[in-house]
Amino acid sequence: MNAPDAPQWLISEWTRTCHAAGATADDPEIEVTGARLIERWMQPGRHFHNIRHLTDVLARVDELERETHEPHLVRLAAWYHGAIFDADEQTSYAQLGGEDELASAALARAELTELGLPAPAPDRVAELVIALRRHAPAPEDVDCAVLCDADLAMLAGDPQRYKTYLTEVRAEYEHLPVEEFVRARIAILRKLERRTSLFHTPLGAAWEAPARQNVQAELHRLEKELSALESDRPATRPPATPSSDTRDPRSA
Repeated sequence: MNAPDAPQWLISEWTRTCHAAGATADDPEIEVTGARLIERWMQPGRHFHNIRHLTDVLARVDELERETHEPHLVRLAAWYHGAIFDADEQTSYAQLGGEDELASAALARAELTELGLPAPAPDRVAELVIALRRHAPAPEDVDCAVLCDADLAMLAGDPQRYKTYLTEVRAEYEHLPVEEFVRARIAILRKLERRTSLFHTPLGAAWEAPARQNVQAELHRLEKELSALESDRPATRPPATPSSDTRDPRSA
């Protein structure tokens, strides 16, 4: 599966966002930083968490912008939220997911400080990135709610887009045995299903019903698949068990 090309407008959008957030660096320096960031999003092995996902999240932030307090910082957090990604076997088996929010947050803090964003903006962007580890914003944190909703909006995609999303996520973890992947994915879906709400903003609430339909349909399918796998497994083989720290909700 080939990674999509970066849209031509991304660098100019990145530069405008940095300036709007208070960056004092000149355009060439900002553009170099943005180009490095785009290269990260286009690294091999990124089948879902790639440049298309970045542009999708930015578009969703645009849809929810009127609910934000600091939209430029939310956009910068979207740029950095999956900047560092590793779906290798060790990470996957630990059920930590491919996105490393802590490392991405540290990168955001360092690079945005270097670009001259005034305090506390770099720290706030880092805080927003880290919040995506759990997608559970504080009730009063509307900017975090917007970022979380924008990141999870793919759950509400039409059936064909959701199917594509599942194919892309599986491709990122193709090195995982089928049963291990299915068990981990079921654990994630069950956590999602137990949530009172998947989305936290008034505008994002419109995505709740289609997202739950997609989640429930996938869960039903995977539970049937797991049952078939268990039936076919030799009696002496112990079942694979996902870690209790299974991440939600977009990692395999």
